Amino acid sequence: MPFSSDHIAELNLLSQFESSSGQAGIKVHRNDAAPETVQAAERLFSKGLITQNDGGYLTPLGSEGVELAQKLHSILTAK
Repeated sequence: MPFSSDHIAELNLLSQFESSSGQAGIKVHRNDAAPETVQAAERLFSKGLITQNDGGYLTPLGSEGVELAQKLHSILTAK
């Protein structure tokens, strides 16, 4: 079950959220951001992980996703 390039873009965008605070959101600027980042934000919004299609805040599901992504990253980078 390989990760698609869409999944990687979504994981990279999720990793930009501050996991320790529900008060810190992000904004994906459509005129400056890479197209894959804009599309990733739209997909994460449609999946219910973020509150707006251009970023916003993490939903409870998004917070869980960030925590899991951080754990996976930690496992993959452990020596």
